[in-house]
Amino acid sequence: MNTEQARFNMIEQQIRPWDVLDKHVLELLSIVKREDFCPPAYNALAFVDMEVPLGDLALGQCMLAPRVEARLLQDLALHKHETVLEVGTGSGHMAALLGHRASRVISYELDAKLAGQARINLQKAGVTNVEIIHGDGAQAASWHGGPFDAIVLSGSVAEVPQALLAQLKVGGRLAAIVGDEPVMRATFVTRTGADEYRTTSPWDTMAPRLSSFVAPSRFRF
Repeated sequence: MNTEQARFNMIEQQIRPWDVLDKHVLELLSIVKREDFCPPAYNALAFVDMEVPLGDLALGQCMLAPRVEARLLQDLALHKHETVLEVGTGSGHMAALLGHRASRVISYELDAKLAGQARINLQKAGVTNVEIIHGDGAQAASWHGGPFDAIVLSGSVAEVPQALLAQLKVGGRLAAIVGDEPVMRATFVTRTGADEYRTTSPWDTMAPRLSSFVAPSRFRF
C-alpha cells in the first residue's frame, strides 16, 4: 500500500467532502500519522471510512472514523492556550490531534491495556502535552485539572451528564455524539454563563457507545 497516497485519498475523498475545510486541521492529519495509532492487525484499515477496532466495539473501544474525528476537531475550534478534557482515549489518536491544537490535554481511558498503549503511541509520536489517565472519565470524582476550555467525548452517549457540563469554563465547549441508534447527532454545548448553556447539533453521525456513561431511564409514570 502506498501510505501517502492512501492518506491523501482519505483527506480529499472522505474528510474534505464532509465540510472539513480548515486548512490547519487538514494539515494536521498529515502530521499525526493515523496508521501509527492503529493496532498492527488493523493497519490496512487506518485510512478506511470506518471505526478501527481496538478491542470490544460494544465497549466503545475503537478509533472513530477519520471524517468524524476531523469534523469534531474542526468544529470544536480549539485555541493554543486551552486545556482539554477527553473521555475515551482509545489508541490516543484523537488525543494527539487535540494536543497539537491545545496547550494541555487530559485524557481518560477505562481500559488499562489501551491506556498503556496510548501512552506508548503518543511518546513515539512526540506528543508531550497529553496526560493519559487510567480511570473512569464518566465519574466526577475522577476529574482533575478543571475547569476546562473544552471537553471531547470520543464515543457516543445517550445524553451529556450535567456534572460534566459543569466542568466547562464560561465560554468553554463540549463536543459529543449524542443519541441512540439509528439516530445520533454531533452535539456541541457552549457554557455561556454560570448556569447557562447553548446547544447546537449541526450534523448526523454514528459512533459506538462509551460504556461507562449511564443511560437515562426511559420509564415514565
